[in-house]
Amino acid sequence: MTFRPRRTALYMPGSNARALEKARNLNVDVLLLDLEDSVALDNKDMARQQVVDAVKAGGFGYREVVVRINGLDTAWGEADLDAVARVQPDAVLVPKVDCAEDVYAVGRRLNDAGADQALKIWAMMETPGGMLRAAEITASTQEFNGRRLSCLVMGTNDLAKETRAAMLPGRAPMMPWLMTCLAAARAYDLDIIDGVYNQFNDAEGFDAECMQGAQMGMDGKTIIHPKQIEAANRIFSPSSEEIESCREIIEAFDAPENQSKNVMTINGNMVERLHADMARRVVEIAQAIAKQDEQ
Repeated sequence: MTFRPRRTALYMPGSNARALEKARNLNVDVLLLDLEDSVALDNKDMARQQVVDAVKAGGFGYREVVVRINGLDTAWGEADLDAVARVQPDAVLVPKVDCAEDVYAVGRRLNDAGADQALKIWAMMETPGGMLRAAEITASTQEFNGRRLSCLVMGTNDLAKETRAAMLPGRAPMMPWLMTCLAAARAYDLDIIDGVYNQFNDAEGFDAECMQGAQMGMDGKTIIHPKQIEAANRIFSPSSEEIESCREIIEAFDAPENQSKNVMTINGNMVERLHADMARRVVEIAQAIAKQDEQ
């Protein structure tokens, strides 16, 4: 299996042509070209065309290009999705996914448009219904029209609005929903990216929330400003000490004399073969990051 780093996912307003151009040189893993929340109502059509032109032009290098559309129940959603199907970025980010049928509906439309199966669906998890049906949503990967689903993105601002939960340091009111979605994602081998931190001038608070997300098991952080890139990349990257430890575990279990062993003691710690599998993922992510850094 090939692992793709998704440490940083930067929202870029589709209506801002200068930002779309600048995106090609930012040190982020994912570019979220936005047609929804960050675009004013009277700029929706213009933003769609600018994003289409940007995706067609390419030049984004290793960066994963994802377009967030407006909901299919809005006046712009269907045109957004049709445009995405034509230009085929890496994925389409669907807002306010409430149930598995929302995934199926997008999948059917992409299939009808002849979009390649490489065009994936990412689901915004930002509604009370989405929290209650998180497992149903991720289980949609088992059905034909849901197989495009590959990643969940937490929409903590909308979730706070819809539930009236307070946005507090430490995110205690959010924690049950964050962990529910993380478990649902992992049950079907999907990635999941943490929600945004709104105070982009608060470096200390941002670092703390990134660290919390990383400790929870999130794959990365959605961000809203370039000044958040360095910290998110650093915190969601394996440390040199972690990489060294993982390689030691892999080497121990790969040694011919240990092929029949499922448990060993390494540096005073009991280590199971499952830890070797976890270690391989860390090393592959580290290798992918190193490869990106060379570009």
